[in-house]
Amino acid sequence: MSKGLRNLVVVLGDQLDRQSSALVDLDPDQDRVWMAEVSEESTQVWSHKARTALFLSAMRHFRDGLKEEGIKVHYRQLDDKGNRGSLAAELRAAIHKYQPERLIMVEPGDWRVQESMRTVAKEEGLELEEREDRHFLSSSDDFRKHAKGRKSLRMEFFYREMRRRHGILMDGDQPEGGDWNYDKENRGDFGKKGPGQVPMPPRFAPDPITREVMDLVERRFPDHPGDLRHFNWPVTPQEAEVALDAFLRDRLPDFGKYQDAMWTEEPFLYHSLLSAAMNLKLLDPRRVIRKAEEEYRAGRAPLAAVEGFIRQILGWREYVRGIYWLYMPDYLERNALQARNQLPPFYWTGETEMNCLQSAIGQTLEHGYAHHIQRLMVTGLYTLLFGVDPKQVHEWYLAVYVDAIEWVELPNTLGMSQFGDGGVMASKPYVASGKYIQRMSNYCEECPYDPAKRTGDKACPFTTLYWDFLIRHRERLSSNPRMSMQLKNVARLDREEIKEIQQSATQHRRSVACSQG
Repeated sequence: MSKGLRNLVVVLGDQLDRQSSALVDLDPDQDRVWMAEVSEESTQVWSHKARTALFLSAMRHFRDGLKEEGIKVHYRQLDDKGNRGSLAAELRAAIHKYQPERLIMVEPGDWRVQESMRTVAKEEGLELEEREDRHFLSSSDDFRKHAKGRKSLRMEFFYREMRRRHGILMDGDQPEGGDWNYDKENRGDFGKKGPGQVPMPPRFAPDPITREVMDLVERRFPDHPGDLRHFNWPVTPQEAEVALDAFLRDRLPDFGKYQDAMWTEEPFLYHSLLSAAMNLKLLDPRRVIRKAEEEYRAGRAPLAAVEGFIRQILGWREYVRGIYWLYMPDYLERNALQARNQLPPFYWTGETEMNCLQSAIGQTLEHGYAHHIQRLMVTGLYTLLFGVDPKQVHEWYLAVYVDAIEWVELPNTLGMSQFGDGGVMASKPYVASGKYIQRMSNYCEECPYDPAKRTGDKACPFTTLYWDFLIRHRERLSSNPRMSMQLKNVARLDREEIKEIQQSATQHRRSVACSQG
């Protein structure tokens, strides 16, 4: 048993930031860092193999970096003999071994983990000092102040405050170019010709640590979803910097125009692929924002592209974190539309005749990645229209995407995608027929269904379910001015058309249910 330990400094798998507030005053002679790989973090949702491998490899690289600095690290590997399987159990064992005077931890990104750490500290009679996560540009308290007294919250107003506060893309006290938002310029599609030759992201060959982790994941979680053959995610700050530079140079100029477009066999297109590195804290968002703005100032990228990219980080990323901590833990149980259906089993296999879902889910299982429109307007749109319990949708998103940490994933999924929070995240449900997917992609070209048809054997399930959704929820949505145009179209339907749509929707749901065995 060790004596004389002042602080046991908890570093979680998504806190791999050497500039972390938990580490700033660490004394190698009196303090020790605690890190642990545990099976619970891969099994509390059925985690994609790439997600687990990314976390473990990045954690091990971070551990080794601390050790090279002479910092003592208590590190439990997943395959260590006697690994207790949960963060709480491993932390408790370390407390008994070292008997520290105090625990120090940066506020976690997951309410469940935060409560677990607090419970251990309380039961062991130890002070737990939770420090602000300085990785973010806005604290939870900042967001509470922003939200106080507002009848409704909207990202756009928060984003404008953040632009002003941090002086980003500003011309004096006005937004650069005269507008805050250039969405109208960022809705391009590829047309019939397709995207052509798209610059590929850099390749990160797995080093010995990553190869060891990949082998471990395959042995330990052989039945988990996903594929490690194409694993290509940054696992160190140095690799994350390479990924950032490649995006700024090769893809940022066209990012804005095509950020909503989709194309078969093109999983990445012009997207940055930086969210996982930022969410694990391998990459500082301030640096990402600053370097993106420099590309505009130097004339290498258009304003619309740079503003759209920065809005995803300074606006949406900070905003969803604020929403998460403002409304948890009850937010997790919200189900404003009373959706009760089960998640279709093909979400775990990609085996469906609907080509858009087959493509989006297929690349998700292959890479642990899909871009925001594939998540919102393909996989998320289908579950919303189908009426899947939003908590099940949340658990799937948390499981299958490498960048998924609950603070960012939950509001985006349950709120933005599924309208489960009743309008906290989004002012309206994001619903559309198969015609939207046809317009923004080439998915429909190889699909047996016709997005223009809402009933009949060739009717696109998205289109059938879209009209069924509007019929089912028309009373609830009638007070929402942003839904008025769509509901006027429903009002034009006669009783026979409504009945036929509802029967088609019921038949589709039954066919999916039957496939569940």
